Amino acid sequence: MPSPVSDRDALTIESLCAGIDVPESVLRFEHVPGGEVVFGAGRLSVVGEKASALGAKRVLLVTDPGLRKAGHEERCVGFLNAAGLEVFIFDEVHENPTTQDVERCVEVAAGHDIDLIVGLGGGSSMDTAKGTNFILSNGGRMQDYWGVGKAEKPMLPLILIPTTSGTGSECQSFALIADASTHMKMACGDKKASAAVAILDPELTLTMPRAVTAHTGVDAVAHALETAVCNKRSDISLAYSRIAWALLDSGLERVLDCPDNLEARARMQLGAAFAGTAIENSMLGAAHSCANPLTAHYSIIHGEAVGAMLPHVIRFNSRDADAAEIYEQLGGPKLADRVENLLRLSGMRTDLGGFNVTADMIPTLAGEASKQWTAQFNPVPLDQSAMESLYRGALG
Repeated sequence: MPSPVSDRDALTIESLCAGIDVPESVLRFEHVPGGEVVFGAGRLSVVGEKASALGAKRVLLVTDPGLRKAGHEERCVGFLNAAGLEVFIFDEVHENPTTQDVERCVEVAAGHDIDLIVGLGGGSSMDTAKGTNFILSNGGRMQDYWGVGKAEKPMLPLILIPTTSGTGSECQSFALIADASTHMKMACGDKKASAAVAILDPELTLTMPRAVTAHTGVDAVAHALETAVCNKRSDISLAYSRIAWALLDSGLERVLDCPDNLEARARMQLGAAFAGTAIENSMLGAAHSCANPLTAHYSIIHGEAVGAMLPHVIRFNSRDADAAEIYEQLGGPKLADRVENLLRLSGMRTDLGGFNVTADMIPTLAGEASKQWTAQFNPVPLDQSAMESLYRGALG
């Protein structure tokens, strides 16, 4: 695999975080709700070993067609087979997975007495793997688990392997699954749904197209900056937010300029994981609340929708003194401008007009955004009027 980095073993968490002031516990991911975090180039190779150590015999691999074409599915299956494990594959996950994706995955697993699940891919594959785990372990349907702590029985051990640098789902206990009928995104959370092992192998992200790198990278940036100021933040979550932003800010521009730079890819993947851990220990805010209705009504890619809203949300939230101080510490008075520049470098829009969003839709969008789960955690309180103001500002 091409890379300007000659010694991939030099890419450690400690080396990538050198010069960033963070607690030792953060560097060790001690606040991830699941179990072990494995980081390093080429570390996909340990998936069979880790699965065996969890007592697995029959594994369900959940992934998507792009990973099959890229060869990552075959490699993962090879490592699992080499460890003596039988593997059953569901590789038809769609972007923004719905309850139908979970149902089809459950059908593939049915009758095979699965004892471990591996989610390989972006947030869609990892969320589908988590959603399938709910149903295989506890029965029912995804709607039964909308909320927190709804699973009454133990769940199967789960290994998550991200191939993008975006959602940080590998470090979270929530599955985001859309209801196929209503298109409403359901956040289904339970500590039992956390990964027993998360494997972060930056080499897997080298095959991402530029657009996917940009969209997922901007989503990770939004995670870092929203968790930093949300009203559920803590000293722990803020530490993760800070280091995530430092890694992502230094990595995104570099990886867009040189896609084969493994160190930049490693910074992005580690930054996304830290941002995901920040979400697990806090929550998000207005940019994500506003993004979901845009995706539902206009089919705007999640990263683009969040990105278009984020600079406007930063400026809006700066009216809160504490949020303004945190923004100042992270990026100075021009943090929103920096985010806009990253969007431009990514080839992404900084306003909603280019997505054909019209002013007459703003009340509808604002009404739906104000009902989103994340809206209640924004540092500046959000109501219908505030949401409309945000959308108007982003309309351009």
